[in-house]
Amino acid sequence: MNSPCETAPLLEKSPTQTFLKDVLEGLSAHPKKLSSKYFYDKNGDHLFQQIMAMPEYYLTKCELDIFKNKTQELADSIDYSTPFDLIELGAGDAMKSSFLLEHLCNLDCDFNYMPIDISGNILSVLKENLTEKIPALNIIPLEGDYFDMLDEATKLSERRKVVLFLGGNIGNMSKDEAVNFCTELRKRFSPGDLLLTGFDLKKNPHTILAAYNDGAGITAAFNLNLLARMNRELNADFILTNFEHYQTYDPTSGACRSFLVSRFDQTVHIGNHTVGFKENELIDMEISQKFSLEDIQNMAKKSWFRIVDEIKDSKGWFVDSIWTV
Repeated sequence: MNSPCETAPLLEKSPTQTFLKDVLEGLSAHPKKLSSKYFYDKNGDHLFQQIMAMPEYYLTKCELDIFKNKTQELADSIDYSTPFDLIELGAGDAMKSSFLLEHLCNLDCDFNYMPIDISGNILSVLKENLTEKIPALNIIPLEGDYFDMLDEATKLSERRKVVLFLGGNIGNMSKDEAVNFCTELRKRFSPGDLLLTGFDLKKNPHTILAAYNDGAGITAAFNLNLLARMNRELNADFILTNFEHYQTYDPTSGACRSFLVSRFDQTVHIGNHTVGFKENELIDMEISQKFSLEDIQNMAKKSWFRIVDEIKDSKGWFVDSIWTV
């Protein structure tokens, strides 16, 4: 007879335990860092909706231009003639992809829509809105991390995959991280599968900086909300006014970075843990990388993809790049 320790299953960490682990690891690093994937609780979702509506925030408008006005080009690029699964990583409210989804349904295409997001709240909003707007659409929401849910999607269906990764989200990683991410995606692809990725292109640096440093302070509130979320969910005691948002953009490297700055020496408690901050110490919150077309070609090559099409918005500020294995 096996001992209890041999037969007991390993308990998976709860989302809160994983959140706490990631926070403590990030705030123990040098420099301190928090993962931008935790921005998106209910309040964070709401704030990001406000960011996308800001006049300075051009990214959503540029990619929306592609999905509204070049919908047939998108449909042609993904080859809708055979059954497939349309899997969207970080789907959010599917505001942009809804134009493609509706177009594909009007073409009577045989496909399933599988939105993946870490926010169960936003997936509920997505399903409710899309069910009302496109009744014929078959929606299979998947809540969790990208790779876990992509593996789950593969278990659910053996159809050809078309994976969307929109909004310039690939830019939320350093260039090396992005190559590693795409390489991991490539491992899960089969011949005939496609990846459609949105890239924010390098442009006038004033235009880029204004998009992340708005005068209304919405982006600052979005960053500070992660501290508020830690207070709510991890029993932390951050005083939000003790930190301020700082934004930079390097037009040479294309790295646009968000930081929170500790205004003075302070100590913060997170549950039973203590974290010290020096005056002017930074928390690295997010990178929003901007790309040249050559950068995109190099990334595809390094991760063993081949570019089959590129569709730009009317200003030439943003590109949806379609890759195959």
